[in-house]
Amino acid sequence: MSDVLAGQVTASAAEIYEEFFVPALFGEWAGRVADAARVGLGDVVLDVGCGTGVLARELAARCGPDGAVTGLDRNEAMLEVARARAPAISWRRGMAEDLPFADDGFDAAASQFALMFYEDRVAALSQMRRVVRPGGRIAVAVWGPLEAAPGYAAMVALLGELFGSDVAEGLSAPYVLGDRDTLRDLFARAGYGDVEIELRPGRARFPSLDDWIFTDIRGWTLSDLIDDERYRRLVAAATPRLAHFVAADGSVEFDHPALIASAVSG
Repeated sequence: MSDVLAGQVTASAAEIYEEFFVPALFGEWAGRVADAARVGLGDVVLDVGCGTGVLARELAARCGPDGAVTGLDRNEAMLEVARARAPAISWRRGMAEDLPFADDGFDAAASQFALMFYEDRVAALSQMRRVVRPGGRIAVAVWGPLEAAPGYAAMVALLGELFGSDVAEGLSAPYVLGDRDTLRDLFARAGYGDVEIELRPGRARFPSLDDWIFTDIRGWTLSDLIDDERYRRLVAAATPRLAHFVAADGSVEFDHPALIASAVSG
């Protein structure tokens, strides 16, 4: 799997990711995923594919001083930003498909918008079940179907027209698990029993169209595929093409739902 499809960003993109993507897309979901994992005071919790740490920070607030949170990610650039934001959390570099932890070592495990990028998704889910004690909770969030996120459906189409399918695929990759049956099948193949899967409404919010484009391109894996000349072409084409997503005050907002799957380990 290429770095583009695996969601692997550079150091500069990781900083942009935290500053722009987290408030635009990810911030509203951390509490929902923590709820699904039923994390409470004193719990020992693992955040798999933690990125820059938005979910891990929420989990730490719920665990309190008597609990502990570990955030794991394969991308060192993401982890560097996470460490700077929350040095009290334990940050580990590693692969979700081969978690470097003992069996039954956590009360819960959670993963927010990372499963789509794993090379072996079944192995990653199996590993989460292995490291969570029997009766503990596992919660995983993935983005819903691309067609339910009209802003991104339009942006993907525009990228394809301007730069071809390889570039467009880099932005559509986060939506590959947006089908409920596909997600349920992954959990079943990983050995889970009953799995609750709920499509939850959400919103994408950007201060402006320029901020939206900057965040998607410079804060994501597309940064290496779109040089300055291509970037100017995209801005010029997007200004009329995506104008219907821009409100009177210049801000951008559109539907952006996600699936949250939760299960009991055992």
